[in-house]
Amino acid sequence: MIRYELRCGADHEFEGWFRNSAGFDEQLSAGELTCPVCGATEIVKAPMAPAVTRSAPQIDPRTVLRALRKAVESNADNVGERFAEEARRIHYGETEARAIYGDATREETEALSDEGIEIAVIPWVPLGDA
Repeated sequence: MIRYELRCGADHEFEGWFRNSAGFDEQLSAGELTCPVCGATEIVKAPMAPAVTRSAPQIDPRTVLRALRKAVESNADNVGERFAEEARRIHYGETEARAIYGDATREETEALSDEGIEIAVIPWVPLGDA
């Protein structure tokens, strides 16, 4: 099957599905194509981008999460269990703004969110093969 974007003489655009490219020509010359909006039979193919498909390479999610962990560890300060406290201090301007990471309980992350403090919870995977 092939899909074409079609246009009538009144500039109404719609799509049509055909068995092959010759199918469009056959139906057009037989007068079988009509605009679903106005019924016009003056139909042309509208310009359209080709559909290009590629299979995406399979990436192990753990590989992505390990790379994310390395980036966080390289670019942020580990504040450990003081994460919620330090996030508040940064948010309220009590200390310098900087990237931090650490540990927080679900209750602490919910409280930060309730206060309008934006954080991201990242699955922390081991860096080794485990």
